[in-house]
Amino acid sequence: MKPAVERYIERLRSERYLSSRSIEQYIRDLRKLEDLAGDASFKSLETTHIRRFVSILHASGLGPRTLARILSVWRGFFGYALSYEGFLKNPVKSIHAPKQKKMLPNALSPDEVVRLMSPDEGFLGIRDLAIIELFYSSGLRLSELTGIDLNHIDLAEGLVTVRGKGNKSRIIPVGAKALEAINNWLKQRKLRARSSETALFISQLGKRLTPRAVQYRVEAKARKLGLVQHVHPHALRHSFASHLLQSCGDLRAVQEMLGHASISTTQIYTHLDFQHLAKIYDSAHPRAKKKTTVD
Repeated sequence: MKPAVERYIERLRSERYLSSRSIEQYIRDLRKLEDLAGDASFKSLETTHIRRFVSILHASGLGPRTLARILSVWRGFFGYALSYEGFLKNPVKSIHAPKQKKMLPNALSPDEVVRLMSPDEGFLGIRDLAIIELFYSSGLRLSELTGIDLNHIDLAEGLVTVRGKGNKSRIIPVGAKALEAINNWLKQRKLRARSSETALFISQLGKRLTPRAVQYRVEAKARKLGLVQHVHPHALRHSFASHLLQSCGDLRAVQEMLGHASISTTQIYTHLDFQHLAKIYDSAHPRAKKKTTVD
């Protein structure tokens, strides 16, 4: 990569505390910029160049969401370059990706959640139930759950401390059922955990569970139970948020628990709540039902 890009990536590592996965994505997106720019220096790029690059990427099949992410990465780099690399302009500043459709999250029904929480036996079954209970109890992201250490969870107070996006930590309540499942899991954990391992959730080899392993186990249990909907860890987070909002209606509280920086991100769950209410209206309100015409 160009030296300026390498310095930017190093700055992201040392100051933003981004995960290795996020860093890899930044590198891929900036390499796209290098490929599109060809022999032209980044300092010479104008807004018209960036618009053309976006058109090329869009024509290659990239969707609005991916293009928005790429532009965000490019915009961040040029912002850095203005401050530290002697660049005179940010050619990405005024460019926006094509509008994308707002996709509502897939939330499980309460009945489907109950089925997913069915108890299981053995090391894997007890561990997986604790994982699923904690996902649904506290609305955690996948990376947050796999990052939990033993000293991050207070079983007596029913609280867990997690580190979310941007290395921000927050404290979240843990429900009684999840605490019970975690207590059962801890009895199994101590039989296999390595003495130096601090992770709450470990593999059969005694090491910290990887995000991919958790994803696979959640999906496997859903398939085993015959759930039609594709179930992944983020679906449990969506289910937690939509069910909580339906019960309490407190958008700010849901925002706090999910760790959203902006309430506009949380507001998507109000659409889910509205869908729920609309279904009740259609099934229950006498004026919502279509009447048959009598000749």
